[in-house]
Amino acid sequence: QVQLVESGGGLVQAGGSLRLSCAASGRTFSRYVMGWFRQAPGKEREFVAAIRWSGDSTNYADSVKGRFTISRDNAKNAVYLQMNSLKPEDTAVYYCAVNKRNWAFDKTLYDYWGQGTQVTVSS
Repeated sequence: QVQLVESGGGLVQAGGSLRLSCAASGRTFSRYVMGWFRQAPGKEREFVAAIRWSGDSTNYADSVKGRFTISRDNAKNAVYLQMNSLKPEDTAVYYCAVNKRNWAFDKTLYDYWGQGTQVTVSS
């Protein structure tokens, strides 16, 4: 099994920055996609960003494009999300997730999930 643990969440003012980290342990894969999703209270979980194993392809939700950057360190089995120019609407629990096969961004296609880390952006 693959276990994922997120960290780096917190409380920031609008316009500020946070860097989220996700550490993976357990079984590893020679090729896999890692992504970030988020969920606000009473809302559906939504896609934020994803990155291929090689790091040569990334994808972002329109709502975060130009503000967030996803990256990974395969030697450390880790993925990161640098969040800049944060807005109150970015407030949510952020989840790290793994897709073993697909270059896809639907939450139903991801195989493993972390417990989430809270990000709160005040106005």
